[in-house]
Amino acid sequence: MTSIAHRIATLFRTKANKALDRAEDPREVLDYSYTQQQEMLQKVRRGVADVATSRKRIEVQINQLQQSSGKLEGQARQALAAGREDLAREALSRRTAVASQLTDLQTQQASVQAEEEKLTLASQRLQAKVDTFRTSKETIKARYTAAEAQTRITEAVTGIGEEMGDVGLAMQRAEDKTQQMQARAGALDELLASGALEDATLPAGRDDIQAELERVTAGEDVDKELARMKAQLPPSATPPAVEGKSAEQGPPDQEATS
Repeated sequence: MTSIAHRIATLFRTKANKALDRAEDPREVLDYSYTQQQEMLQKVRRGVADVATSRKRIEVQINQLQQSSGKLEGQARQALAAGREDLAREALSRRTAVASQLTDLQTQQASVQAEEEKLTLASQRLQAKVDTFRTSKETIKARYTAAEAQTRITEAVTGIGEEMGDVGLAMQRAEDKTQQMQARAGALDELLASGALEDATLPAGRDDIQAELERVTAGEDVDKELARMKAQLPPSATPPAVEGKSAEQGPPDQEATS
């Protein structure tokens, strides 16, 4: 049972892969990949901008601490000049703490700046790759479009395309059916001519010989009926053709007298 289920699952995956392959347009896949790369590039650029902002913020803090350090040093000098060594000591103590913070910030600044340089370089490299991919993408799309058009034209000319193949099959079926009908009609004509097949339009029990005999008999009946009707006509109704013929021959008595 497990083997059958595995075979069914494999069959469905195969069918699905074929369906996806037919539905997949490489141009759409390339455009989608290009869009994904652009989004990645935008993320890297935003990262570079964030790091640069952090570096600027550290630089501002460093400048503030340097100003504070200089101010404390000046205050220490003024306190010593005024004979206030305690104030001078306090100012120098604070200056030492500021110097420690300044050292930490400068270390962070160097680290952030190095990270910014790395991200900037990565952004530049990614930009170059995206530009190269875009050029390759457009080239491949153009080649695919040309190949697709050429394939469609070739299929249309040779008739091996899906649509043209259906048309060719339909024409072949029509031709085969026409030849079958012609052969059937010819065979029926031969059977009718040989008498092996009766004409369905004739009454039952009649053939072509019987029909011809009936036609001749009907003609004879018409002649007999016409002769009977002529015999019944009165003398004055004798046709002109007959009277003319009698006039040309002359009276029998005159010929006998002569």
